[in-house]
Amino acid sequence: MSDITFPAPAGPLPGYLAVPDGDGPWPGVVVVHDALGLTGDVRRITDRLASAGYLALTPALFRRGFRPKCVVSTLRALSTGAGVAVNDLVAARDHLVADPRCTGKVGAVGFCMGGGFCLLLAPRGSFDAVAPNYGVLNDDSLYEPLRHACPVVASYGGRDWMLRGAADRVERVLTEGGVPHDVKEYPGVGHSFMNDFGMPGPLRLVEGIAGLAYSEPEAEDAWHRIMTFFAQHLA
Repeated sequence: MSDITFPAPAGPLPGYLAVPDGDGPWPGVVVVHDALGLTGDVRRITDRLASAGYLALTPALFRRGFRPKCVVSTLRALSTGAGVAVNDLVAARDHLVADPRCTGKVGAVGFCMGGGFCLLLAPRGSFDAVAPNYGVLNDDSLYEPLRHACPVVASYGGRDWMLRGAADRVERVLTEGGVPHDVKEYPGVGHSFMNDFGMPGPLRLVEGIAGLAYSEPEAEDAWHRIMTFFAQHLA
């Protein structure tokens, strides 16, 4: 597990690479972080994927200079469907494909903002499967291409007040397009239920009130679905 720098169109970008034990080669997975950036939680997720037998890379999308400017630029790319962040994610995929330890099959896993990027890139031929977790697209026109997406395994919280109806919408478009998919909404949890930010006790209470709390049973079920789906489509 190591911090690396990989080539991208706008210049080299830092990232976190987790390598499975053994000889490989392995399928690759690009992990797309949320609006908090490359946190300890995201590093643990990247390590988890490596432990499951995936060469996993998380690009640090907010490391191109002044952080607030990077955040705005990244969110704009998600809204418009084009920009430096989109190119950086494709570059991360290309970096994995070029690695002799990779089989050439590459998926993507994303959370919140990162889940949106997974949906955005799913129909563009970059990935062999994607796992958007509480991801949404910010423009209606961006949903139509999902009819031609790669296989999608998606997870949402039924108590996520920010993304009401998102699971149904993604399910409907993928079904209409005949795309292999597994979309599940967990009724008892809200946003970010798969992200364990390691908050101290008082802040965990705030997380719960805000509907942002980690929930292990639902998170583990979602991970089981992702691993099963990836084993099928990234083999």
